[in-house]
Amino acid sequence: MAAKKRQQQPQRQQAQAAQDKPATLKDLLSPEVMDKLKKQSEQLKAEEADRVEKQRQEKEAARKAEEKRRNNDFEYLLNNTKQNWREFK
Repeated sequence: MAAKKRQQQPQRQQAQAAQDKPATLKDLLSPEVMDKLKKQSEQLKAEEADRVEKQRQEKEAARKAEEKRRNNDFEYLLNNTKQNWREFK
């Protein structure tokens, strides 16, 4: 009998510990609402990723346009060339 009482006490403590835990929002919401919120979260993440990618592409296009403009500017090319023009005299 003493062995049974020892086994029942830890079970009671575990049951009380489960009851003492505060209810979380996940526990209070229905599965349908949780699924809806997860889908909305995924959609917002995808939109944010698209926005970031579009912004990166716009910056890259602006950089390429500036580089093309500079390559057409003869003064810029002369000032920034790595060749020593004195060697070609």
